[in-house]
Amino acid sequence: MTLDQLAPGKSAVITRVGGEGTLRLRFLDMGLIPRTTVSMEKIAPMGDPLEIRVRGYELTLRAEDARSIEITEASAENNVPPSAKASGYGKKPEKSIAGGKR
Repeated sequence: MTLDQLAPGKSAVITRVGGEGTLRLRFLDMGLIPRTTVSMEKIAPMGDPLEIRVRGYELTLRAEDARSIEITEASAENNVPPSAKASGYGKKPEKSIAGGKR
């Protein structure tokens, strides 16, 4: 799947950044690197350009350029920051009974 196919409101993780020469370097300079989460904010009425959110800022890309970026749609678990995962965010607490039976 490529970035231009992502629906508004959905998130994905970049798996590969294509493009040739300076175009690819421009993508990388803008923070579009593999394993980075992006979310589709808006698509213009005629389908071009696209507005995405990446690394805390909004970025507008042409649909043709977005076709050069391969993604995997993120699940709800993938949208949780690593620091939150380490703290057990999103997990159900284990039941424990302090002091014996109730």
